Formats: sequence, structure tokens, C-alpha cells
Amino acid sequence: MSEREALHGLLHRSHQARPEDLPRLARRMAGELGATEMIIYLVDHEQRELLPMREDASPPRDVLTIEGTLAGRAYALMRPYPAEGGPGAARLWVPLLDGLERMGVVEVVTTRPVPADRVPEFEAACSLLAELVVTRSNYSDTVERVRRRAPMRLAAEMLRAQLPPLTFSTGSMTISGILEPSYDVGGDAFDFAVNGDIAHLALFDAVGHGSGGGMRAVVLASLALAAYRNARRAGRDLTDTYHHIDSAVRDHDKRGLITGVLAELDQRTGRLRVISAGHPSGLVLRRGTVATVLPTPTALPVTLGEHRAPVVVEEALEPGDDVLFYTDGITEARSGDGEPFGVDRLVDFAVRALADDLPLAETARRLVHAILAYQDDQLGDDATVLLVRWHGRPD
Repeated sequence: MSEREALHGLLHRSHQARPEDLPRLARRMAGELGATEMIIYLVDHEQRELLPMREDASPPRDVLTIEGTLAGRAYALMRPYPAEGGPGAARLWVPLLDGLERMGVVEVVTTRPVPADRVPEFEAACSLLAELVVTRSNYSDTVERVRRRAPMRLAAEMLRAQLPPLTFSTGSMTISGILEPSYDVGGDAFDFAVNGDIAHLALFDAVGHGSGGGMRAVVLASLALAAYRNARRAGRDLTDTYHHIDSAVRDHDKRGLITGVLAELDQRTGRLRVISAGHPSGLVLRRGTVATVLPTPTALPVTLGEHRAPVVVEEALEPGDDVLFYTDGITEARSGDGEPFGVDRLVDFAVRALADDLPLAETARRLVHAILAYQDDQLGDDATVLLVRWHGRPD
């Protein structure tokens, strides 16, 4: 069967498929492409492990770590990796990508190594499988249950349902965000949207931690997200968006407090416009060094906006520039002896990771995991980063 016929068959069969049917559809696709088996592995929310998506009657399969495995390398670097199997068997690990959003990997088992000219066939099949994983997640808990490695607290359940995909690219720009801890957030949130040539970016940090404070912070962050989207979809400019969020949150909770960053990036020109509402400054990284530390604050935190008009800062990016926004849970993370992670360490790690020419999503993952390791995986606050790379003018 040709690749086109196999993909058409998978698409046709998927119209009434449940998430539970995806392993079976993958296995059937394997046979149609001349493979023995195709097994879907989904990434857990902490992006440390790859978890098999099994049929009820299928044999158990091991959980795979991202660090130190070929499957993990395919996930991290977002490209296929072959591996020799036992006698008469070979494997090809293919990233499970919805655009640039990393959903996991697929293990392709064959009787002999897949020729290089046939690898794109399996990449195409895995892209369609990734699309099905995402769409089926919208009306079923099956995929979510596979991805969870621990119980999720109510505050995290509320907030994570509102976050956008972690990674998106238009070709001229890539956006990647990550929020930790995965199962017990305190009040950090991020959002983005690309409307025409303009990329809209936001990062929020609502005050309040602990069980009661954490829920209050999540409610405040949820209000900020909703107000941000409401203003953005109404076509408001950056200044009006700030005032709209400020007014909406203050009407609900006059004592609430949210720091944040609102930004717009024009993909045609690289012009970056930013309002920093009492929030840590963003960084522009260029050719292995910090090109600009964006001014902060240029506005008061949300709920105090009626006391001072915001100032919009503009920065001209060059092709290849990276912009790093982060919350104070990054820089205020402390080691066992109380030493803060700090901005210098943040810059040093980000520069080294970017120099490795990793995918932007992998840079964000490794950065946050470095923060976690620095304080023995015991975060005292949410740690959130939002990375943006401007590749240059669209063709």
C-alpha cells in the first residue's frame, strides 16, 4: 500500500475513533507501511518520561526516560533516530509532533532498518497520529490520564486547562513556554496568540501561595487570562489591554495583585513592544550574549493601574534574537544552602543552552529542569519561562 493510501485510510478510520482506539490505529498503520508495529508514547506533564499508550490486551511496556534514551533524544531534538533491535528486528524512534508541539514519540518496529528515503513516510504518519492525540484530548480524559504521573491539585487543574499549547511556530517566529510545578501551581500563567503579522504574548504572576492562597492566586490569574484574551480579541492596543485587565481584576478583587508582562512582536519588522507591570525584566539574547535588559517596571502591577499610566517600551530585534520572559520563581529559587539562582545564573544557562542549537522547546524544558535540580525539586514558587525567537522577515 502506498503512503498516500495508508494516510487516507488512517484519516478515514479516525473520524469515529476514540482515544482508546489510537494504539490500534497505529498498529494497523504500521502494517500498511510495511512495519511490524507502531507504539505511541506520550510525554508526561513534567517532560521527564515517555509513557506507553496501550490497548487493553497489549503486553506491558516500560516507561522510558527522556534523559539517556534514543526515544528521549528523538523527543528532545525533534528528529527521528534509528536503533538496532534483536535478531530480525530494528527500531525507528519518531517524534510525535503537532506542529512544533511535542506530544511524545512513536516506536516503529521493523524487520530491517528503515531506509532513509522511507523515514518521511513514518514522520507523516506520526504527524497525523499527533493531530489525533490532540483533537481526541478535547473530549476525553484518556490521553490526560496516561500523561499524569501524580494526582493534580484542584488549583493546577483549573489553571492548566486554560493554558495554550507549549510551543508554536509560524516559520518567522517560534514561541515556547513552560510552567512548573506541573501538579500544584501557585498563580503563574502565560498566553500567546498570533493574529496576522502580530504575535501577542503575556506572562502573569498572581500573588498568593499555599493551599488557600494558591487557589486565590489561580482565580486571579484566570481572570487576567480571560481579560487579556477578551481585550486582544476586541482588537485593543497594548495600553488599552493593560487597563482592561487591571479594571477586570480590580472589580473582582480590589486587594488582589498580579505582576505581568504584555508584549507584541511584529513578525515583519522584528519590532517588540512591551509593558512590564511590576514584573522581572525580560532579556534579549543575541549571538551568545545579553543584548538588552528590557526596562522594568514600566507600569504598576494589575489592580493598581489607575494610579499611573503604563509606558510601552520598544526594542528592535535582529534575526535570530531570543527574548526570554520569566517569573521571579526562576531567579528566587534557592539551593539547599540558601543561595538564590539569580539572574546571572539564568543568563549563563540560557546562553549555553541556546549555543547548543537546541529546539526552543527543549531549551525551555532544560532551563526549568535546571531550576528544579538547583533546589532539589522542591519549588517554593512557580517557575515559568516564555521564550520567543524571531527568525527574520517572512519569505
